[in-house]
Amino acid sequence: MLRVGRVLSLRLAGRGAARLCSSNPPKPSASLPKSSPRPQAEKQRRRREREEAILTSKHSTSEDKSVTWSEKEKILYTAPTPPGTKKDTSLPFPSSYSPEYVESSWYQWWEKEGFFSPEQHRLSHSVDRTFSLCIPPPNVTGTLHLGHALTVAVEDALVRRRRMQGYRVLWVPGCDHAGIATQTVVERRLLKERGKRRQDFTREEFLQEVWKWKNEKGEEIYHQLRRLGASLDWSRACFTMDPGFSRAVTEAFVRLCDSGLIYRSEGLVNWSCALESAISDIEVDSKELSGQTMLPVPGYENTMEFGTMFTFAYPIEGHDGEVAVSTTRPETMLGDVAVAVHPDDPRYQAVHGKQCRHPFTNRLLPIITDSMVDMELGTGESNILSNAVSKTEHQKRGKERKREEKDFYAVVSVILSTPGHGVKRFDARQLVVDALVEKKLFRGKKSHAMTLPVCSRSGDIIEPLLKKQWFVRCDEMAKKAIQAVEDGQLDIIPHFYTKTWKNWLSNISDWCISRQLWWGHQIPAYQVELPNSTDKEEVGSEQWVWGRSEDEARLRAAVKYGVRPEAITLTQDPDVLDTWFSSGLFPFAMLGWPEQTTDLQRYYPNSVLETGNDLIFFWVARMVMLGTELTGQLPFKQVLFHSLVRDKHGRKMSKSLGNVIDPLDVIHGVSLERLQEKVTEGNLDPRERLVAMEAQRKDFPKGIPQCGTDALRFALCSHKMQGEDISLSISQVLSCRHFCNKMWQTLRFTLGVLVPVGIEHILMDRWICSRLYSTVLQCEQAFEAYELHTVTSALYSFWVHSLCDVYLEYVKPVLVQRDEEAEVASSVLYHCVSVSLALLTPFMPFITEELWQRLQPFRPGAAAHTTSLCLQPYPCSSQLVGLQPSNLLTTTSRFLLIIVAMCALQSTMIFQKMYLLTFSLLYWSLPMFSLG
Repeated sequence: MLRVGRVLSLRLAGRGAARLCSSNPPKPSASLPKSSPRPQAEKQRRRREREEAILTSKHSTSEDKSVTWSEKEKILYTAPTPPGTKKDTSLPFPSSYSPEYVESSWYQWWEKEGFFSPEQHRLSHSVDRTFSLCIPPPNVTGTLHLGHALTVAVEDALVRRRRMQGYRVLWVPGCDHAGIATQTVVERRLLKERGKRRQDFTREEFLQEVWKWKNEKGEEIYHQLRRLGASLDWSRACFTMDPGFSRAVTEAFVRLCDSGLIYRSEGLVNWSCALESAISDIEVDSKELSGQTMLPVPGYENTMEFGTMFTFAYPIEGHDGEVAVSTTRPETMLGDVAVAVHPDDPRYQAVHGKQCRHPFTNRLLPIITDSMVDMELGTGESNILSNAVSKTEHQKRGKERKREEKDFYAVVSVILSTPGHGVKRFDARQLVVDALVEKKLFRGKKSHAMTLPVCSRSGDIIEPLLKKQWFVRCDEMAKKAIQAVEDGQLDIIPHFYTKTWKNWLSNISDWCISRQLWWGHQIPAYQVELPNSTDKEEVGSEQWVWGRSEDEARLRAAVKYGVRPEAITLTQDPDVLDTWFSSGLFPFAMLGWPEQTTDLQRYYPNSVLETGNDLIFFWVARMVMLGTELTGQLPFKQVLFHSLVRDKHGRKMSKSLGNVIDPLDVIHGVSLERLQEKVTEGNLDPRERLVAMEAQRKDFPKGIPQCGTDALRFALCSHKMQGEDISLSISQVLSCRHFCNKMWQTLRFTLGVLVPVGIEHILMDRWICSRLYSTVLQCEQAFEAYELHTVTSALYSFWVHSLCDVYLEYVKPVLVQRDEEAEVASSVLYHCVSVSLALLTPFMPFITEELWQRLQPFRPGAAAHTTSLCLQPYPCSSQLVGLQPSNLLTTTSRFLLIIVAMCALQSTMIFQKMYLLTFSLLYWSLPMFSLG
């Protein structure tokens, strides 16, 4: 009896329909919710429009015109400072802001002093609370882009604030081994440098090459993280292939197998012929074809034809008639074992129960009825592959029906006039069609719209394949994950993702965790060969055992089969585990699980997980399911999703599009020529390379100016990250560099007028201090709501509009007098600048540290304070409660205050004179104003 569910899946995926490998294959499989073709087609249409706009002059250049910049003077910090030594801020203050000068030496000092370690929790303002999280581990294969920089900027802002509030903070760095990506990179390198393929090495030799590459290149990401100022605890850095982490992966697999949540079975997977491995749905892109289309395929010199429906005939045995079969993949007819028709289709009523003769194998194929056949598609029937036959059918027809067709592995044995001749699958397609024409069985072809699944790693066409693999049962774990959100145990921010969370987990399929790779965690499962066994054929999972070591697996097999351990032969599964399986353990494996370490007891569950919204299914949901099952606790209490960073044309930043921007190129600046070189160094097809390079020429005609780390971080956090995707432009980052210069010049002026005063003598001006109080209050409320764009907006507004445009202009003539009033103004100015620097340091750690250290000689009791700004108490509104805006302002003074504010925001000289005059009149004539 044929299993209708799988037969239908193979038919839809490969034979009678054009939709190859649908986005929601049947269980067991790793899948996404089924999506309609319309959104996919719309996405493809928008992508084509963007590409055309880039290649033509249709796109707007208004923003390009606004990005006017010239090379700034680069000032270098040249004082001899051994790595880890505190920077000398007693040197003369440079005349202008220079990122290279400001960002020199600070990070090495922070790291050496251990400021980022939770063991630093010896502050006078410490609180008995912890704050822990892990960085989403980037792939070890390459470099970070602006999407990663957004993650770092957001997480570091949260971490630095909590540390300053006195929390015991742990932020763990890490890298993912990225099985497919890393193996692909190393294979390409070996082929290019030595002319050798992976198969030319033993597995052990190849893995040595991978580790060699990892040790050479793997530190590049950590270098980028340091340049971004990420206050990570590097002593706990975690790589998913580290021995400790590998033990955690093995333990997780064994425990899940013991509980019945991992099983081995035949299931439909996404098969990449170029990689010779199953891949996850996240690595499959859908390409919409409106009809006949010629596409490049890896391994073929010429383009291949897709979007075509082929029709051929099967002669009916003992009958003059025939059954016509339509398919988009005629090459797979070599594996047919049956033909299915709809029981109500009047065209085939007379052939029910009859048989067809296969023109190449000479096998008799039964004509069966199946109510799930689409009578409107093609010729209204479906051919059925041998891989879809059930166990009963295998036993009935014999072992020869069990063979797997070689075309799914990129090479087929085409049984034509030259038996055994190995031919690539798409070459086999043409050979099959030619042979059918020769045998007069070909009935034509026509254009047919379809969705083609493409491997995002290699650009290869994905094949649906029924293959024995290891799967994770997800139903019960998914229910717990849904319940955790509904009960409020897990808080998802923004909250509109809770609906997406529930919908996906309610329709989740079992998860295929096998990968046919060499790089990764080899599955700790062993096939058992018993003494005197003659039938080595695998049946289900009865002949498999698992264990934390081969010895443990041998003992398990001995108990299971009742034989002596030494009489058993074990063969470990050569496959490795899906990278998402190991990364799903990160929140607790990084803390030493399964050992009950001090870190695990103190910092688990994590306080929050912050990541991009594109990982909600493939990483976040799996962490929640695995963490709850293996530890009995949710891995974190909150999930904060930020939006994706897109380029100016609305395209998601992706290496496959060539539009990624290295954050170091924004920090240090880069020429257009170097940007173009990076595109040519990639593995893009000719059209994508053309689009990428043309976009760079239009977006960065002069290259990217040097903006610095602080400006980049501030610009990224200035976007509303809980809403629409972020379209970041370099002009925004450049404006934040101008803000850095504003801060720099403010401090140059401040240091020139300050005099050391005792804190007890400070008589603060109520107006500017009330603005400061309001700013601190805004920051508190926005931080708790994770609305960092509100924090940055409030800080920018206070510094530029209240402090510089109004208060500094007021105190300039006052400070010249050098009297008691000037001393008061000097104290107020010191207070405002000092508090503002502390407020800004989670976003701009380098410039705030530089300026704060230069401010310290004027601080009361300065000699006793030689620490870093990153360990100072974060400003709190409760400590400034006496500075609240006065409720005693008269209507007249409120009106005049509005005039002051309006005038202060104007740049013309007439308005500046007006606000100075008005401010002076208010100050001397309205006592209430000075209090409000």
